[in-house]
Amino acid sequence: MARTLEQPGKELFNDQIAKLQEGHFLVLLWAARAEDRKVKYNITNGFDDLKSHAITRTKQNAVAVIEALAALCFVQLRGEGNRRNIYITPYGARALETLVLNNRYHQRQSSFLEGSAT
Repeated sequence: MARTLEQPGKELFNDQIAKLQEGHFLVLLWAARAEDRKVKYNITNGFDDLKSHAITRTKQNAVAVIEALAALCFVQLRGEGNRRNIYITPYGARALETLVLNNRYHQRQSSFLEGSAT
């Protein structure tokens, strides 16, 4: 059976999702929630939230998680003022949906977003 161009892309996408770890999942989740609430979520917020859940102890590791998501085109980083804000892309939304449906990781609350709740 001949392969179409969509199949290799789908395989790659599934392979990328399979390699995501809990920190990646949580950043995607929190970025999506922030956009729903019309709140800007930045790298520092991501670090603080990951640290509060004992996923990382250093900002370097948090930045690496976020930069990996950006390299996969799952998030977009935009410099706005003196902050680099995180925005989920359509690919990131599909990845997040897949991870949620697979129940691979548990959802956790963002201290930043819960503190920003209106």
